[in-house]
Order: sequence, then C-alpha cells, then structure tokens
Amino acid sequence: MSSLSRELVFLILQFLDEEKFKETVHKLEQESGFFFNMKYFEDEVHNGNWDDVEKYLSGFTKVDDNRYSMKIFFEIRKQKYLEALDKHDRAKAVEILVKDLKVFSTFNEELFKEITQLLTLENFRENEQLSKYGDTKSARSIMLVELKKLIEANPLFRDKLQFPNLKNSSLNWQHQLCKNPRPNPDIKTLFVDHTCGQPNGARAPSPANNPLLGSLPKAGVFPPLGAHGPFQPTPAPVPTPLAGWMSNPPTVTHPAVSGGAIGLGSPSIPAAALKHPRTPPTNPSVDYPSGDSDHLSKRTRPIGISDEINLPVNVLPVSFTGHSHSQAFSAPEDLPKTVTRTLNQGSSPMSMDFHPVQQTLLLVGTNVGDIGLWEVGSRERLVLRNFKVWDLGACSMPLQAALVKDPGVSVNRVIWSPDGSLFGVAYSRHIVQIYSYHGGDEVRQHLEIDAHVGGVNDIAFSHPNKQLCVITCGDDKTIKVWDATNGAKQYIFEGHEAPVYSVCPHHKENIQFIFSTALDGKIKAWLYDNLGSRVDYEAPGRWCTTMAYSADGTRLFSCGTSKDGESFIVEWNESEGAVKRTYQGFRKRSLGVVQFDTTKNRFLAAGDDFSIKFWDMDSVQLLTSIDADGGLPASPRIRFNKDGCLLAVSTNDNGIKILATSDGIRLLRTFENLAYDASRTSENSKPTISPISAAAAAAATSAGLADRAASMVSIPGMNGDVRSLADVKPRITEESNDKSKVWKLTELSEPNQCRSLRLPENLRATKISRLIFTNSGNAILALASNAIHLLWKWQRTERNSSGKATASVAPQLWQPPSGIMMTNDVTDSNPEEAVPCFALSKNDSYVMSASGGKISLFNMMTFKTMATFMPPPPAATFLAFHPQDNNIIAIGMDDSSIQIYNVRVDEVKSKLKGHSKRITGLAFSHALNVLVSSGADSQLCVWGSDGWEKQKNRFLQIPTGRTPTAQSDTRVQFHQDQIHFLVVHETQLAIFETTKLECVKQWVPRESSAPITHATFSCDSQLVYACFLDATVCVFSAANLKLRCRINPSAYLPAGVSSNVHPLVIAAHPQEPNEFALGLSDGGVHVFEPLESEGKWGVPPPVDNGSTSSMPATPPVGGSGSDQAQR
Repeated sequence: MSSLSRELVFLILQFLDEEKFKETVHKLEQESGFFFNMKYFEDEVHNGNWDDVEKYLSGFTKVDDNRYSMKIFFEIRKQKYLEALDKHDRAKAVEILVKDLKVFSTFNEELFKEITQLLTLENFRENEQLSKYGDTKSARSIMLVELKKLIEANPLFRDKLQFPNLKNSSLNWQHQLCKNPRPNPDIKTLFVDHTCGQPNGARAPSPANNPLLGSLPKAGVFPPLGAHGPFQPTPAPVPTPLAGWMSNPPTVTHPAVSGGAIGLGSPSIPAAALKHPRTPPTNPSVDYPSGDSDHLSKRTRPIGISDEINLPVNVLPVSFTGHSHSQAFSAPEDLPKTVTRTLNQGSSPMSMDFHPVQQTLLLVGTNVGDIGLWEVGSRERLVLRNFKVWDLGACSMPLQAALVKDPGVSVNRVIWSPDGSLFGVAYSRHIVQIYSYHGGDEVRQHLEIDAHVGGVNDIAFSHPNKQLCVITCGDDKTIKVWDATNGAKQYIFEGHEAPVYSVCPHHKENIQFIFSTALDGKIKAWLYDNLGSRVDYEAPGRWCTTMAYSADGTRLFSCGTSKDGESFIVEWNESEGAVKRTYQGFRKRSLGVVQFDTTKNRFLAAGDDFSIKFWDMDSVQLLTSIDADGGLPASPRIRFNKDGCLLAVSTNDNGIKILATSDGIRLLRTFENLAYDASRTSENSKPTISPISAAAAAAATSAGLADRAASMVSIPGMNGDVRSLADVKPRITEESNDKSKVWKLTELSEPNQCRSLRLPENLRATKISRLIFTNSGNAILALASNAIHLLWKWQRTERNSSGKATASVAPQLWQPPSGIMMTNDVTDSNPEEAVPCFALSKNDSYVMSASGGKISLFNMMTFKTMATFMPPPPAATFLAFHPQDNNIIAIGMDDSSIQIYNVRVDEVKSKLKGHSKRITGLAFSHALNVLVSSGADSQLCVWGSDGWEKQKNRFLQIPTGRTPTAQSDTRVQFHQDQIHFLVVHETQLAIFETTKLECVKQWVPRESSAPITHATFSCDSQLVYACFLDATVCVFSAANLKLRCRINPSAYLPAGVSSNVHPLVIAAHPQEPNEFALGLSDGGVHVFEPLESEGKWGVPPPVDNGSTSSMPATPPVGGSGSDQAQR
C-alpha cells in the first residue's frame, strides 16, 4: 500500500472517530493494521470480551509471529481459562483448553499438562503459585499492565501505537508546492509543515544502517535466535519461532518487559523477573567468558508432568499482590570483601577459576606457564605443574621452531568443565592442554591439541548436540571447536579480520551459539554449522573485549579496554543488538586490560585502579570499591566462585588473595585446623596406610577431605530421589589444634550434649519405614508402615528466619485444608509385611510411593492422588527417577527384577534380570550413565543406562562370623563425585568404585555389636550417618569410614522408652551437612544437630600420613583398608 493510501486511511479513521462511528473505526483499524487503539483494547480486556480482543489483535499479529505475540495471546487465553474455572464452568474450561490453549503445547508441552492438571482441583487457588489470584477484575487489571508492555515491546506494533497529528486534512498538497515534489512521499511528511529536500539529500539513518547492526537488513534479536532475525541462516533456518523467547526484549519505553517463557500464574510485573525454565544456572566468566553456561540437563517430567512443577514450571516468580521486581535486592554485605587467605603462587597469576562443585578449589595459570591447584580453605597447593609439551613430535613445525627460538610460554586462560571433571589451559604458544581431575591431588594428562598458529587467547567448554566440546580462539583469527573426548576438530569458524581475543558459548532454548570478540573490536556470533558469522557488531573500546552472561543466563555483559586505556563495562540489549547501559566509575586511563566477573545475578566486579570495583547490575553508578588491604596490581585478575561467597584476586607479589563473605568465611573454617602433610604438594606422592592397633582402629583416619562443603551437586538419596543441592552451608566452628594432638572419640550420652527434637506425632503413625528431607530443606516427609505419609513443615519465624528444618524450632505436622491424607494402595495381605518405598520430585511438588500395592503419584500441595499404576504382583520395593528424564523410572520389584518404566506412554521399556531376591536399592550416576542396583541377595549390579545392559556384578563379602537375616537389605547411594557409592548392609558399611566395582573402604562392626539398620551420606558427602538396632547413631568421616562421633540412645530417647525402640531409617538435610533425622520403630521422627558451640559432630581423627586425598586415593579393601571397629 502506498504512503498516500495510508494517509487516506488515517484521514478516514479521524473522520469516523469524530463522527462517532465507533464500530467502523475499530473495524478499519483492525483490517488496515495501521493504528492499534490501545484505549479500545484496554476497554475490551476489562470487559472480558475475549473474542473481540483476539479478533482485533489478529489485524496486527498472529500467535506464532514472535515471542511477544505468543505471550500476548497466551496471557489472554490463560485468563479466559482461569475465569471459566473460577465460575466452575468445567465444560467451558475444557473447550478453552482444547481450542485455545492446545496450540501452546507444541512449544511447551510440560506447561500445557500443568494447565490441564488445574481441572483436577476444586479451586485452582489450591495451587501455591495461583493462591494469590484475586477476583476477576483485579486479575484482568494486572494482566493488562503486562499486555501493554508486551505490545509496546513487540516490533510488529512499532509506529502503530500513536495516531498521527494531522495538521492538514488534505492529502499531499504540501508536496505539490515543493520545488522537488516526491512522487510517493513518506506519510510522516504530510503531518507537519515542511519543505522537501534534494532527492539525494541526507536522510535520517534507518535502523538497518545502525552501526551495531552492521550490514544486516533489519534489527533482530541479539543474537536473533528465532525465525525473525539475522541470526537465522538463510540456508538452514532455525526451526522454531519460540527460540528467541529466551533473550531479553527491546527496551522501547519499558525496559523491564519480558519476552520470557509463557507461564501459568500471574503475569510478571515487571516481567523481566521471569525465571526462564531452560536457562542454565551457571557461573559466567571472569578473565574471558566461560563455557559453563552452555550446560543444562534436559528438564524432566514424571507422569507427563514436569518434575519442576511448581505449577507452573518455574515460570511464575511474581505474586498477584505486588508489582515490584521479584528478585530480592542483595545488600553490599553480600559481596566478598574480607581478606581471609593470602596464597603465594610463585609467578604472576594470569587466569583463575574455581571448581564448579568443590567451591574452595582454585585453579591458577601464570605468566611462566605454571598451573597450580589450591585448596584455599587449608591454604594448601595440591598440584603444581610447570609448562611442558607432552608430545613434541606431534606438534607442528612452526610450534617446534618457536619453542626453540624462545621457550617462554604464558597461560592465557584456565577453565573447568561444567562438572569439574576436566580443566583446560590455553597457552600463548599454539597449544591447548586438557587435564582430567580425579579428586584430591590427582590430575592426569587428557588431551594436547596444537590448536592455533600463534597464541591461543581463550578456551571454553560447551555442550552442542549433547557432546562436550572444547572451544578455542587464537592469533590466527579463527575459532575452533574440538571433541573433548578425543580432540578431533569439529568446526572452524573464519571471518574475523584480527586475532580473536575471547569466546563466549551460550544457548537459548535449543539454539547453541558462540559469541567471539577480536582485537579490532568486532563481535561476531556463530552457530555450529560452518555457515559463517550471523552478526557483526562493534564493541565499546574496540580492542580487548570479553563477554559474559549473568549466572542465570538472562543478561549479557561485556568488558572492554581500548588501546588508549579507556575501559567499559556494558549490558547489551539482545533483542536490539544495542548497548542497554554503560557502567560508570573506571579510572580515566586504565593501566592494563581490565578483567571482570558477575555473581549472584546481581553484581558485576572488575579489577581497575589497584582495586576491585563493584556495581549492582541495575545501576550504572559504582556501588563500592575495595583495595583488599593493598598490594594489588593496576588491573588485578579476579574470579568469583560459583556461589559468589569467595573472590580470588591476583596481587603484585605473585600471590593471590581470597576475599570472602560471611558465608565464605564459614565455608573456609571447615579446613582451618586440619593437619596436612607438606608432602601432599608433590604431585607424585601417594597416601599410604600405616598399620594400626586394634584399639586404635575406631580412632585413626587415613585420608579425608574432612568437611568440604560443596554446593550445587546432584546427590541421589537413599530413597531414590536425585536432588540438586544449592547453597550447602557448613556449620563448622573453629577448633584448636590442640584437640587433634590427643584425639578422643566423641561420645554423646546426655540430652544436653546435642540438639535433638522429636517431631509432633500423629497417633495413627506406626513405625517409620522411609524418611526424607524435602529438597528445599524446610520439611520432612515420612512414610509409615501403615502406608500413611506424614509431612512436617517449618515456618519462617523470628527464631528460625531461614524457615529451614532445624532441631531448635518445632515444625507443624501439615495437612491441606481438605484434611485428606496421602495413603498408599495396599493389598489384602498385612501392610506391615510390605516393603514401602518412595521417591520425591526435585521441586518437592510430587512424591511417587508404594506400600506393597499399586504405585501412587501424590500432589504434595493438595495430597491428592494424581495417578496409580503398576498393580502387583510383582510389587514395587524401590523407586528411582532417571536423572535426565523423570518420565523414566527404575522400579525395583519383589520378584528380583528391575523394570524401566516410561510413565508418559505407560510402558515398560526394559526388564533387567540379575538378582535372585527382591531389589532393595537403586542409584543412578548421571556422570557415568549407569544404574547401580542392590538386592536382598547381597549382590551389587551395574547397568548401562543407555542400553540397559548389565556391565558388572559382585556379591558383598559378608564378614566371618556374621550371618545376615533373611530380610537383610542392601542399600546404595552415590557420593557427590558420582564415581563412588556407599553400600549399606546390616553387617558393614563400604565404599565402592563404580567402573571396576571394587570396594575401596569398608567398616565392619564387632561381632558383639548390634546390626546396622540404615546409613546415608551427609549432603556434602563428607560424613556418613549410620543408625543401629540398639538405637545408637554413629558419625563417620566418609573419606576413610573412621568413626568420629557416637550418639548413645540416652542422648535422645527418654528413660521410660522401651528398649525395643530403635531407628529404622536415617536422612540427611539437603543443605546443612551436620543435620540429620531418624525415623523410629515407634513412629517417632527425631531431628539432630550438634550444639551451636561445637558446630559439628566430634573431631576428625588425626591424619596418619598427611594424606587428604579423596576417594580415588584410598587403597582397596584388605589389610588396613578394612577396619574392624569397636562400638
């Protein structure tokens, strides 16, 4: 349509409006698509005229045009659906579900199933995420605020929200009077008095000429990840228009608006606070962007319902009651500012990276090519490697010649792989070396790659196509992608015209991409397809630039320094490919290239002007600056650990300072007083076990990482759940070195020697058969032998500000308002004889459970039974979710088989046979892709979880003189390293290495001692808690199975309690390593914590030989490897 035709439409619209032809006005607005009348749209939404609302919208956009359009239609249809449910019009709700909402299932099937589940609730407000939903009027108003922001941010509505001010009611008479009238003038020129310029005169730059957009035809997502942007390759289009949803929207007039994922609950206001379900929770980079953010395991779903169901799937952070930013503001006190450690590396640190799991392990690369690995808690350097080419003959001739001419080599970058099993080193000469890390001081050569001609400037890890890769860039102006397993080159990206300085791999939805920066200031983006760069932008500073995402992957930052020393940190608007904000506070001329890092999705930090400077991400003003007690270089190297509680900073004297928050200080105290032997620093030293007398057997220790607290690790629980642990905080206080000189086993026999709490009871409860803390750490779930579940919840109070489970404050025995109980299906036989089992979803919304009958799926918020399946025989005796797909469940049966069951299609995929008695334990290792099973036949089996083939099996060695009972269970639980697992049998505790299925440690009680009833790792895998038939509880150091504390029954059971009462099950708190709970044979549940003055359970026994090696360094069972302990 020509500009003059458009003008005519606007003139007609103005006439119709003046003459009050309201229906015709809006019909023409819709049919022409020239002007979107926001006032009319608001009125229709307030009145709930949903058909008219959608019809009007259809003139401007369709559902699948872009992520904003999709979210607009979704919010409207979701509101219509909730209103039908609120009126109890189920028929109407079903119709809306099928006709209007089903279209979104293509893009988010889990969410559609979540929405469908609302039909099962009497009142959808029973759902916690919808509990604040008010009346219809207020809900429409809240939604409308979000819709307006989405419309204003939607590029399809650009220039359609303001009606032009028509100064003249004629068409183009002004142009007829011009000296150079244009034949088809722009409509905007008709609405103001003007004079046409020369035909070749200067014109305002169009968006396509924006320098940030290079030569692209139009502005798109930065990177444009959907079907509407330049990031889409013409030969191989990106398949889904939803792909761009995960990037931030254009600011327009509402910088807070979200193009985020559709969600079930209230619209986010501002919606930028939306939590993106597929955005990886990892730590971005400091020296250069990290590849950590490129990893995220697939969301998993039990019973076709997302495991991450908070109804909805992690997409509803904002309640109906407030419009404020949903992310809590962190105070500056959350920043690591206290100098707690000073380490001497011996040469100048160039790059540092904390281990992603063991967050006190710091990897360092220096200016002379040295690699150091530090345990900053104990101030011990575990590994020191000098630069050496592993295989000079395999290197290219240019490299060999260069090394002969000048052997000096510097480290440009060190980085851990996302799971911490590998680390990469990029050197200033041609090569990259990849090491494998096996715990403690055990580092092995893995790959050496002659990667680039000249220096390798950056290295990162990524996971395209579910395969771990190494990404490098170098002076030869290329980016290369290598297979991390065998070093094979997979891709080479060419297009930069200067040496490539940094790489930043990331993904949005299912689109994997890499940003790269070069020394000419160019930023490019690449897909893994050899089709060339998708974008070409200019970085502020136009020299050395690094890029990094916030930890949640939703915000993109870059830090650059120009050749003149001018430094910039900026946040990018990904949708526009433009700088969103520029942070202030740098020295006018930085002395050196500034490095930066991000933490807690809240703060930025940079090394500048002999100090560390901090910014709040949402404010351009400098938040604070600290000099770390002096001694810093002009532009110090910096690096946060994953939780942001520690910050490593390079110093002038070849050293490193470790700064900590209060949480970081507590984390480091764990290590302060452990006795380490200096021989550990030798990379060739291996721990040996000294022979010890029988009397000292229960006291001595051979190896231990003691109480290292790890955060964000996957711990498969004894009850079959796989939990992701965040913020594991050690509660360890300092102890004097004198305590370890004359070591004595800690015996607790009095109630005042520890904190214990018996939870409020329900008279219907019989013995407690299964017990688990919820993953949030604020509740305990028990399954009694009468098939009833009990749930205790702790509330936030003045005495318990965290709301976490604790022995200091009594919880509430919780039930929903309906008063129903979660009760398992039971058979006609005696339920007391059944073998109960359960597994909890990772977000605590669902529990799968059985007590001899069918398996039941319960909603933890309403206690309603969502589904039952797998009726006996055979009966389920153990349940475990697959760690990558919670639609897949491993079910151990009483007929000795293991069934791999897909709940979505209601089908048994595999049936594993290898045991001769019922299955008593199942545990997955996501690192090794195996399932370990144990049975009442005392046998262990290892099964590959890809093809479900049996890889190994081994029978437990029953100690001489011990005869297990016919009902003796064998339980298994993986260590946090996912390589070793704990075996619990009434006759022993043992640690096994999975790949060889070898016992590396064993503890056996004396013949006269009571049998073990249950045991579990602490949440950080540094302790083992075990309970016994005589009601004793023992605490062991996990690294060597040495007894460190014994809790006698008199410390927690009243004097009048029958001597037959004993613990049947023990559970560890998911975040507090020193907290556990017992389930007793009388139906009681006790929670235990050490005294606050003590901080932990007993004192670690003295180190025999200075070894602090983790599991892999312990010797095999036999001789001193097996300890006959005295209880």
